Amino acid sequence: MRERVTQAPVDSAGVRVFRGIRGAITVGADDNAAITRATERLLREIVGRNEIDLDAIASVLFTLTPDLHACFPALAARDMGWVTVPMLHAVEIAVPDALGKCIRVLMHVNTTRTAAEIEHVYLDGAAVLRPDLVRTKS
Repeated sequence: MRERVTQAPVDSAGVRVFRGIRGAITVGADDNAAITRATERLLREIVGRNEIDLDAIASVLFTLTPDLHACFPALAARDMGWVTVPMLHAVEIAVPDALGKCIRVLMHVNTTRTAAEIEHVYLDGAAVLRPDLVRTKS
């Protein structure tokens, strides 16, 4: 089956716009279900808040703290239908006293949003990583 190729959005000057969107979430336990649920929740929040179409996602980089190794977060994305999105995993460096049981994501997307309009998403215990970016529920 041949994949549909679409053009990346362009800004007002006709330049293609490529942005990175950050996010993170903590999990309660190092098990498949917890990692999968948290990853899906984080990805849905990033996509929803930034109004991203699946075709606009160029790639996703996941990192996990060294205390998480039960499964790959990309499995949750694949279950969500992200079968053509390139994804990669890495382990965060083990900094003493750093936040544990944390999944971080860097999503590369084509978008018409400016850098200031991008909404980075930090959920649950990961909100301490970037309190300046945490959106309070209204």
